[in-house]
Amino acid sequence: MLIWDIIDSAWNGVKSRKFRFVLNLIGILIGCAAVTGLISLTQGLSNNISGQLGSLGASTITIIPGSSFNNPLGGANPSSPVSGSAASNPFGGSSSTGTRTLDYKVVNTLSKITDIAFVVPVDSGGAVTYSINGKTYSHSLTGSTDVYFQVNKSIEVVQGRVLLRSDSGVAVIGADIAQPTDSATQIIGVGDRLKVTTTVNDVTKQLTLRVVGVLKKTGGSFGSSDSAIIIPLSTFDQFFEKNGRYSTIQVLATSPDVIDSVSHSIKAKISNINVITAAAAQSLVSSVLGTIQAVLGGIAAISLVVAGVGIINTMTISVLERTREIGVLKALGAKGRDILFLFLSEAILTGVVGGIIGAALGFVVSSVAGNLIGLAVDVNLYLGLIVVGFSVLTCVASGIYPAWHAAKMNPVEALRSE
Repeated sequence: MLIWDIIDSAWNGVKSRKFRFVLNLIGILIGCAAVTGLISLTQGLSNNISGQLGSLGASTITIIPGSSFNNPLGGANPSSPVSGSAASNPFGGSSSTGTRTLDYKVVNTLSKITDIAFVVPVDSGGAVTYSINGKTYSHSLTGSTDVYFQVNKSIEVVQGRVLLRSDSGVAVIGADIAQPTDSATQIIGVGDRLKVTTTVNDVTKQLTLRVVGVLKKTGGSFGSSDSAIIIPLSTFDQFFEKNGRYSTIQVLATSPDVIDSVSHSIKAKISNINVITAAAAQSLVSSVLGTIQAVLGGIAAISLVVAGVGIINTMTISVLERTREIGVLKALGAKGRDILFLFLSEAILTGVVGGIIGAALGFVVSSVAGNLIGLAVDVNLYLGLIVVGFSVLTCVASGIYPAWHAAKMNPVEALRSE
């Protein structure tokens, strides 16, 4: 049989059993849509987070309190994205396992390290409420210094100015604070007063802040400044009674080339801390999201396996129904491989059509879902081709046994079948 005759016969077989073909098609396209949609969403999330981490800058180092640990190989663990230090304590006391309090002493030590351009203490997490136009909002405050905006260069002020060293009782607010998502117009601007309320040590306290700047909207979902309320560190410390303790310290190195050496110097001079670089954080996040993507993709792929079982069942019944037809074809000179290719062609057709429709449907659904949650989905043609290929392989693997069984039929016994 010629290849065109085989394809034509396969197409006629599909048309004569449309309902069965559609059922197989639905099973395949659901699996393909699930794989494509979930992977597109997680890849979009990965790109979004990577972009946000990238905005921190290749020269930025973040220091947070943490526990030191002993590396059995000796020294700090260079392969760990977040490494603790067990070096001697320059402030006195033991360097045994514990948590370092970040304070002005740590800032002074950091400022003396070679190749560090700026050191900025940051304190955050202070939840407050305030009311505007009869609506109550709840956000957290961030306390820092004027240097904060020199270290975080991706944060831009579009109205007003940044913090000054002499400031007290002022705030620079994010775009979503100035204009909440439920408001059609800006409700807070430069010069406005913002009265915030919180509870500190079981005492209700109020603080009136004068808005001096509004930040540019970033639209990011990870580490975004859109919902930030940044106030002077001294005001934050006094209002929340932090007694000079910081939650993090940010360091800006003089160049991305000295990040590793600066990180090692920090860990050597200050014990019981975690040192996080933008590159290490991005690598860690990518690893976690890659695992999530693989798990979700695997779960979605199970539906393809289920669809494959349905194809085995359908094609087995089809072979039994067409036994006499197979006998006639063999009597007319068709070889076993022709019969094999005939039935596999039907499986391939199911895989191609189901894969293309399923991949397209997955991209559409993930894009709609991404728009609803404000996430840019990664619509990747290469992913679509892989899904279509996987769909075809699933269908061929499912149809190989029924097709082989048909190819091995004895023509005389097949012709006797009713």
